[in-house]
Amino acid sequence: MKVVAFITDYAVVDRIIDHLKLTFVAEKPPSSSVFEQVAPMAQELSSLRDGRY
Repeated sequence: MKVVAFITDYAVVDRIIDHLKLTFVAEKPPSSSVFEQVAPMAQELSSLRDGRY
C-alpha cells in the first residue's frame, strides 16, 4: 500500500473527524514498534516527492 496524499489543513481534518463522530484519546503513548513501521513509509514518501521512484 502506498500513501498518495496527506490532508494538511487542520480545519479539514477536524471537519472529517467531527463528521465521522470519532474521538482520539490515547491512554498511553504508542510503542516504539509503531515508529519503526512509520519510518519506512516516510522514507518512501520523501523519495516520491523527490522524483526518485
